[in-house]
Formats: sequence, structure tokens, C-alpha cells
Amino acid sequence: MRRILVGIKRVIDFNVRVRVRPDGAGVVTDGVKMSANPFDSIALEEALRLRERGEADEVLAVSIGPGEAQQQLRDALAMGADRAILVKSDTALEPLAVAHVFLELAKRESPRLVILGKQAIDDDCSQTGQMLAALWNRPQATFASKLEIQGEAARVTREVDAGLEVIEVDLPAVITTDLRLNEPRYIKLPDIMKAKKKPLDVIEIVSLGVDATPVLKVVKYEAPPQRQKGIIVKDAGELVAALKQRGLA
Repeated sequence: MRRILVGIKRVIDFNVRVRVRPDGAGVVTDGVKMSANPFDSIALEEALRLRERGEADEVLAVSIGPGEAQQQLRDALAMGADRAILVKSDTALEPLAVAHVFLELAKRESPRLVILGKQAIDDDCSQTGQMLAALWNRPQATFASKLEIQGEAARVTREVDAGLEVIEVDLPAVITTDLRLNEPRYIKLPDIMKAKKKPLDVIEIVSLGVDATPVLKVVKYEAPPQRQKGIIVKDAGELVAALKQRGLA
């Protein structure tokens, strides 16, 4: 079966203003709206479009996290994913551990494509896709702004500093999605109802044999410094004088 595996990460909604806990041990999540990582929604939309074009037979959505992450997977099923898997973990995983989880699932599910968001908006690591490709020993194409399947190869247009780069990779492969790849579809009420009947399996991370022990230790979280109030200058001369006064010119 031509299967596409898509990663869905549960994060604080991008419209929510993140607040650091008073003790500096993390960010406030109690009572905060959670949603799917926006780049992962783009990855899911692209997988659904490939299936609709006849380039895939099944779209499998996967999330790693607490039991509450089932809500984001139900949303993925409502968007159009065929089935979902929640790898249950009550602790936050580092990118390498996440890549090992996806590697084990890739061995079980034999996907034709693994599509991930290029980064998550909570940690901005942008590492999981690359690590998975290395562990899986398969080609990768990151920051995709266009994706075309041509037989047993994928033609990917990437956004790079100098402009656009077009590469071809053999399948199976790992693709990470950029912001301009597509615009995810809206979820309709009938689709939400249908999603309740679609399979969603929950497995414990220990059953995959993945060591999720953190390698890095976060010492403290701090909010960014408050921005200073700007000033209005009359002309360029006054601007230069103000910059010199602040040691910026």
C-alpha cells in the first residue's frame, strides 16, 4: 500500500501569548488553548492532496505526547486522514527521541513518504526530519514549497537563502514542509462526526523500545526583555544623533 505518514505535534495555539511560569521552570499551559503545530497541518494537507491525486492510498497521522493529544489527531482525521496513532508519552521528547519513534513506526508501516512540518512553533528545533532521514537511511528534502510525485521519485522545490532549489529524491523519502507549500483546508462539522468512527490507536512509547531519556537539561526559561518605547524624529540628522547617543552609530 502506498502510505504517507504525517507527524502531528500538539503545541500551544499560535494565537495564544505564551507566558513563562513564575519559577522559570517552563511555560504556562494550564487552561491554555492547544492545537496542532501549523507546519504539521501543512504537511497533512499536502498528504491529503497527494492521495486525492491518486499518488497515495492511505494517510496515517501520528502524534507523540499525552492522552490529550488525541484531540489533535481527531482533528487530523476530520481533515481527511484515514487513521491515526498516538504514541503516549507524558514527558516532552527531544528531536532525536522523536526521530527514533518515527523510525520504529516507519519500520512497522513501510510508508512511501514521511511528511513532517519543517519545525514546531514551541521549540523551533527544525531537526526531527533530518534526523529521521539519517536514521532511516533514506533521502530527505527539507523546506519544501512544492512537491510533485513522479513515479518512484519526488520532485521538490525548496526555499533557500538564494531563492528556489529544485531537487529529486528517490522514494521512500522524508519531506519537511515550508509555510508556502499550501493552505490547510477547514474542518467541517460532518467531517468531525465521521472522524469519530475512524481508527485511532494508542500505544505506549516503551512498546517501541525507544529510549526517551533527555540528553539536554533546560536550566531556566525567561521571557524576552520588554521592548522600549520608540521615539519620533524630525529628520535624518536627528535620527543619526539619537543613534550616536545610544552607541548605535
